[in-house]
Amino acid sequence: MTRTVAVVSNAEQMAHVIALRAAVFMSEQGCPYEEEFDGNDYSSTHLVGYVDGRPVATFRIRWFAGFAHLGRLAALPKARHSRIVPELVKRGIEVVRMKGYTKVYGHAQKRLVDFWARFGFYPTGRNEPIVWSDHEYVEMCGDLPPHPDRVTMEGPAMKILRPEGEWDKPGRLEKSAERGATNPVSQAA
Repeated sequence: MTRTVAVVSNAEQMAHVIALRAAVFMSEQGCPYEEEFDGNDYSSTHLVGYVDGRPVATFRIRWFAGFAHLGRLAALPKARHSRIVPELVKRGIEVVRMKGYTKVYGHAQKRLVDFWARFGFYPTGRNEPIVWSDHEYVEMCGDLPPHPDRVTMEGPAMKILRPEGEWDKPGRLEKSAERGATNPVSQAA
């Protein structure tokens, strides 16, 4: 059994995200479409977990000043108690740390508070009742250690231009740089 986690970087992977969330949240849990697809998907980072090449779980990260919001963790029933779900969460946390964030925030369904506690998350203690799509949620947060190799302006310039989540591998623009600069200017008027 081969497990992989990918940061979404193309339309096919985004289709996997949409299909997984529709299957879990809309079909299984009865969440209305407009509540599940809340207008935040195109300004977020998504991850997809695959088992033997098949998408089975997904996770969303939103970015704010000083913290990252983790949410929309969805796994097909056959994958819920497998190792892919913790691997997906750990990879998401790693992406957050690589981007320099040390604070995370999210909402856990009440029945899943203990799951999130395994990753160091704890209730905020604000006790504000949170309900949407017919489920009760608990505000959770976590403190992460800074990543020693996080992406910064002081680091290599090309690292910032690499695809999301692949900061440790040379990207397309580095290959482009191997051609050298010709500084072409269009003659079209």
